[in-house]
Amino acid sequence: MSLRLIRIGWVIARHRLDTLVPFARLPWWMRALTWLSPLRLFPVGPRSRGERLRLALEALGPIFVKFGQMLSTRRDLLPPDIADELKRLQDQVPPFPGEAAAARVEAELEMTLAEAFAHFEREPLASASIAQVHAARLHSGEDVVVKIIRPGIDRVMRQDMALMYQLAKLLARVPEARRLRPVEVIRDYEATLFDELDLYKEAANTSQLKRNFKDSPLLFVPAIYWAFTRRKVMVQERIRGVPVADTDTLLARGTHLKTLAERGVEIFFTQVFRDNFFHADMHPGNIFVNCDDGENPQYVAIDCGIVGSLTREDQDYLARNLLAFFRQDYYEVAALHIESGWVGEGTRANEFAAAIRTVCEPILEKPLKDISFGQVLLGLFQTARRFNMEVQPQLVLLQKTLLNIEGLGRQLYPDLDLWSTAKPYLERWMKERAGVRGLWDSLKRQAPELSTQLPELPALAHQTLSRLEASDRQQRRQSQAVSDMRRHMQRQGKRQHRLRLGLIMLAAALAWQPLAGWAAGQDWPVLAAAAIGLLLLAW
Repeated sequence: MSLRLIRIGWVIARHRLDTLVPFARLPWWMRALTWLSPLRLFPVGPRSRGERLRLALEALGPIFVKFGQMLSTRRDLLPPDIADELKRLQDQVPPFPGEAAAARVEAELEMTLAEAFAHFEREPLASASIAQVHAARLHSGEDVVVKIIRPGIDRVMRQDMALMYQLAKLLARVPEARRLRPVEVIRDYEATLFDELDLYKEAANTSQLKRNFKDSPLLFVPAIYWAFTRRKVMVQERIRGVPVADTDTLLARGTHLKTLAERGVEIFFTQVFRDNFFHADMHPGNIFVNCDDGENPQYVAIDCGIVGSLTREDQDYLARNLLAFFRQDYYEVAALHIESGWVGEGTRANEFAAAIRTVCEPILEKPLKDISFGQVLLGLFQTARRFNMEVQPQLVLLQKTLLNIEGLGRQLYPDLDLWSTAKPYLERWMKERAGVRGLWDSLKRQAPELSTQLPELPALAHQTLSRLEASDRQQRRQSQAVSDMRRHMQRQGKRQHRLRLGLIMLAAALAWQPLAGWAAGQDWPVLAAAAIGLLLLAW
């Protein structure tokens, strides 16, 4: 752990990442401390700041590269020179040697390259943070790509995840940060990240996504060759397309960018709401465009290592919230948050609605180029802090995907109106979900279960009635037992009352006249009282 921290510090110092901090915005005392920093002993060198940042992220490993990939899609938040350099992290990470790639393929497939492929390119087509891709051809003639996990990558990732857990635990001790539930967020991120190391899972995800968009004009997903797929090696159909970030080529080939941007939004909402299965790593390096027909461009998606899904409750909650946002019904948004229990107890809906209105009103009904979801999320975080709202870890992956979609939309068509594009789709989905068609679809989903339960209904009904009758008898017995106990206690109470009265009368008689006087026949009234007292004691 300490060695990894030392290495991170060394990389930051060697590439002088401290120069990326806007010192002019820091307080005077922090600016003064920077003059005493030992980092100033390292020369900046001839490389640009964007190149130094990219090289540092590459040196630090896959988790940092993933962070750089996400930043590369947010050109609205970064200077152009840094965004251009980080864009190279999407598919231009330095590769590992082709000999190592060939050796891993042979070890995983348990056959030689000549036995598996008619041709195998040792020079990679593309290289990313976790794996790299090589072109090949099968003996049956199909052109394919071979994806190979980097050797030793899981050890570095586990070290970085351990550091992130330590940081999350420290944040969890801070009251303001506790609402973010940092440990749970890191745990979810760890699960999705390590899923990328198992190419069997990625292949299964790819097959599912291909099935969801079978014959769709919106999205094409390449086929998997399962006979040549293992945990560290995956073979799939080779695709031909233009990288979605290469807008110059798309325009040169007559691609209608407005249609392309709108279809991207439609694909996102289709995956989230229709299929409940969404590609959660949609940075430009994983998306291509088939622009054979420029007026009807089709997306091509690869690298399905990270996917997400929601519960039906989260689906409904998200759709109702988004529709309320689109309709600018902030009271409904506040009521949904309170209903879900995501805000503190005792929150007043009108106050929460006013706070949300303050954040969202300035951004709605604007083109995408004038809207930053990053700024919206920051404003909502400040609102959440005021009302003790907790971050929901199951939605973090979806929020990351939404930020990627926004960054992609900005590159393709900055004037895209996200609201008017998404609103009709959500309204139609909610109508179908709540209408006759939704009821029919629900019945069809439950038909197999119902078909097995229907023949058993008479027996189940008889068993239920028998249990109800037995329960009723038991309840009557218990009621009778309670009544008997109550009567017994009442009798015991009366007996105790008689005992007390008898003791009092006997004690009074003894105090009034000694036993010797009774034998002499004196004071018969006192003797009668004593006799009554004895009778009461005996009863």
